[in-house]
Amino acid sequence: MDKINIVKSLQDSATNIRRNLIKMSLQGGTFLASSLSCVDILTYLYKKFLKINVHTLNSLERDYFLLSKGHVAPALYATLAEVGIILAERLNNYLKPNDYLYWHPNPNIQGIEFHSGSLGHLLSIGIGIAIDCKLRNHNNKVVVMMGDGELNEGSVWEAILVASSKELDNIVIIIDRNKYQASSSTEELIKLEPLVDKFKSFGCGVRVANGNDFVSLDKAMSRIPILRKKPSVIICETKRAYGIPSLMKNPQMWFKKLNENEANALIQELQSFTPE
Repeated sequence: MDKINIVKSLQDSATNIRRNLIKMSLQGGTFLASSLSCVDILTYLYKKFLKINVHTLNSLERDYFLLSKGHVAPALYATLAEVGIILAERLNNYLKPNDYLYWHPNPNIQGIEFHSGSLGHLLSIGIGIAIDCKLRNHNNKVVVMMGDGELNEGSVWEAILVASSKELDNIVIIIDRNKYQASSSTEELIKLEPLVDKFKSFGCGVRVANGNDFVSLDKAMSRIPILRKKPSVIICETKRAYGIPSLMKNPQMWFKKLNENEANALIQELQSFTPE
């Protein structure tokens, strides 16, 4: 398959994931805008980058993905369904008592490695896994996706110091840099910039990508580790609620339970959206 068709296939998968996200918001509130911002990242990871599939979930040779910004669990559930790790029909169980598809990732669900939800914790878990992989002489990659607002947690920077000190070049830290935290700008709450310089000063190799563009993601992640014996950081600049222009313009729509008319309108808007 040539590059154009690969990108088209990834875009089609991302659209399908976003459509399922909207449908899941009918069943209960979701952090819809933040979930939509990272869909392209998740699509790229599971369809192009990670050595994970339904047959390798228990293999010691598999790659590991940890969703530290656990409030966007619906985006991960929809991605797992898109790649066949869980059944697509199971998404109908979101927030229902007969299943584990709830607010935050739960390892009772196939493909979920660890609980998350309390921000700032899962990078340390990922570092523990990365150290174990090194001790076993395995070539696994450990990918941890974080929100940019999550970087306000001091435990994140303590963990990065450990990853750098232990020369963990098998860990990849992905930042969903949508520049919002709840309904406010990250830079209005606690300034994060200059992020590239901060990560470099903590001993990381750093690249910046457009997290809503598959060509940019592929370029940023095609050569990992970025630097030998250093953890890799990919700062993915995204737009919150990407794919739904009416939501992108409204910071107050960060959390939403939709009714059927609202959901249908958003799906129509998504179907007519042209990736930038």
